[in-house]
Amino acid sequence: MSRRATVSIRVDDGLVLRPASPSVLTELQEAFEETWPEVSRAMPWIDIERDLKQQILSFLDETQRLGRSGLLHHWVMIDPRSERIMGLIGFDRVTRSTKSDWNLGYWVRSLNQKYGVAKRSIRAVLEWLGRGNSIVVELKVDPHNLPGLSTVKHAVREWGGTRAPDGDSAITVAGLRTMHHCYLIEIGDKGSSDMSYRQVRG
Repeated sequence: MSRRATVSIRVDDGLVLRPASPSVLTELQEAFEETWPEVSRAMPWIDIERDLKQQILSFLDETQRLGRSGLLHHWVMIDPRSERIMGLIGFDRVTRSTKSDWNLGYWVRSLNQKYGVAKRSIRAVLEWLGRGNSIVVELKVDPHNLPGLSTVKHAVREWGGTRAPDGDSAITVAGLRTMHHCYLIEIGDKGSSDMSYRQVRG
């Protein structure tokens, strides 16, 4: 499977995805603190007993380094009209299903929820990653998180995905273990969406 560096994606006039990097540390920390503790559901790696700023910096440093070599991909969701951070979305290799190549996760700032930001971002990054060979992406969601479940099911329907119980797993968030359901979407040569995007610089 070929590797590509993470690049910026212009989704539309109100949404640009930019590669996550330490340059957004302060703004991202403010966004995390604004939506705490909800953000911990999407970022289970956050340890509430440790300094938040240092944890975010370590995450952004690693994301930038591995993104340049194509080993993972994370973007910051930006409103280009205000340069305001609206969320995060990304792919990593921490998969649970034996059939998947990548895991897709996202988080949207509370003030930007219910405006389709997650759905538009998911569509854009699946289009970007799916240029070329067939790839299987998994999405995991707490079935009791109804907004998250709706977003994931929307993507599954749009791309002709399937439920994958073999990838179900318990995820610890803020000390509580919650079973998450797994869904699979095949993209690339066999993907089903025909939506387009524009790659941009910066």
